[in-house]
Amino acid sequence: MFGSHLGYIGASVALGLIVLGASLGIGMISGKALDAASRQPELKNDMRTMMILGAALIEGVAFFAAVVCLIIVLTK
Repeated sequence: MFGSHLGYIGASVALGLIVLGASLGIGMISGKALDAASRQPELKNDMRTMMILGAALIEGVAFFAAVVCLIIVLTK
């Protein structure tokens, strides 16, 4: 019985770390994009596209990792 609770705790901690990592990554991307836009305003539209693409890739990885955590919890 104690072992199954450790699985829930482990999946919860993993999910929390996934969300933390994704939010830090997207925050870093946004900050660097704002710095770049202030240095070269003429490239703002291109940087915005790349920023959205990078954020989407980070969110995709976080989503798949969250699904793995849910599978771990639901199969116990």
